[in-house]
Amino acid sequence: MVVPVRLFYDYLMEEGVRESNPVGRGRYTPGRRRGGHQRGLVPRMTKLPWIPTEQQWAEILAVAAKEPVRNRVMLALAYDAALRREELCSLRTDDLDPAHRTLRVRAETTKNRLERVVPYSAPTGVLLSGYLAHRATISRARGPLFLSESRRNHAQPLSLWTWSKVIRRIALAAGIPRFATHTTRHLCLTDLARMGWELHAIATFAGHRSTESTLAYIHLSGRDLADKLAKGMEQIHSWRIDMLARLGGQETGAALR
Repeated sequence: MVVPVRLFYDYLMEEGVRESNPVGRGRYTPGRRRGGHQRGLVPRMTKLPWIPTEQQWAEILAVAAKEPVRNRVMLALAYDAALRREELCSLRTDDLDPAHRTLRVRAETTKNRLERVVPYSAPTGVLLSGYLAHRATISRARGPLFLSESRRNHAQPLSLWTWSKVIRRIALAAGIPRFATHTTRHLCLTDLARMGWELHAIATFAGHRSTESTLAYIHLSGRDLADKLAKGMEQIHSWRIDMLARLGGQETGAALR
């Protein structure tokens, strides 16, 4: 049963439990024909990541609105800054720059060890200010931004597993079990593409070394692509008609001469 094992480890990588999948797809063997590549046990298939529809997102937000301020600001930052789970939970108070509404994602917390500075929106800034005031009632010490409020781990850094449980609870309450900690990152990067951001800018925002990684995250629907095609064709059509009009005018002038 190789396929379930491969998919299981893919899931662990997605959730940040593992950095690599021990079940190989294939390997290079010197001297073999066709470039020496041996077919893996599992055919490589690339599927688009799942993202919620507008209605599903509204249902998730309706449930999240009832959550404590810490969970609400974490969800907002996870989307606003396209943060991975570990990046979000590892934020520290000195990573924030409220004056410019930016936060620093330290290299040691990222998947590919690339540090970056990303912005967050004004509404998220309001939520964050409210949480910082609330956090001061738990601990005034600088350090990890998000703290546990349970009796067992009071004022301790919030763990990855606790945040995963929070998201799982929200997903089930909203009736959308596919919603996970990584979904907000997929959704943010897709929304940036919908807004017309260039691929390199999205890759920088996401902290990807190459645009190939970014493409795997962007989920443009058929309607999105159709709209882009229509806008592009409209510009091309306008340019062609304009050129025809100019040429026609030149030919008319030559005939009159």
